Amino acid sequence: MKGDHKSGKGFKGDILRQGSLRQTQGEAGQEGCKGEKEAHELEKKLEECGKQKEEYLKGWQRERADFLNYKKEEVEKISEMVKYAEVSFIFKIISILDNFYLAEKQLPEELKGNDNVKGLMQIGKQLEDSLKKYGVEQIECLNHKFDPQFHEALEMVEAHEGDKEKKDSGIIIEEVKKGYLMDGKIIRPSQVKVVK
Repeated sequence: MKGDHKSGKGFKGDILRQGSLRQTQGEAGQEGCKGEKEAHELEKKLEECGKQKEEYLKGWQRERADFLNYKKEEVEKISEMVKYAEVSFIFKIISILDNFYLAEKQLPEELKGNDNVKGLMQIGKQLEDSLKKYGVEQIECLNHKFDPQFHEALEMVEAHEGDKEKKDSGIIIEEVKKGYLMDGKIIRPSQVKVVK
């Protein structure tokens, strides 16, 4: 039996083996607890990462939407500026046309057939055609009923009894300055004289 005790066989050896086994199981149990803790911590971190991902995604989506809105607003501003520049240019052309029409009204009858004068008046026609390309058209008003949306009355006049046509009250008998529409919207009303 002496040899058994030394070799670790027997009662003492059993006790040592059991203690060692318990120690191994205890370490395994501790490692198991550590593994569960680590797994739990990893799950927490994964959950936090998921929340962060959602926050970042929502933030990115908001920023993207803001940027798209900004781009849209900038395009609208640029379009508005271009439209404003067009209208400004158109008003300059219209004021030149006003002078052509005034010169045509004041032109003596004997010069109306002159080729040079006809050539100058043709320039006015070309300007009118250019305006049409921008969507600008004249407001027709002579012999039409006065409409304050399209016309500006400069003077109310009596209908003359000697006129070939009897004009009713509210009818436009003279256009002092032409009015214009651009894309169907009034940019300048016609200035007119109206029958009382």
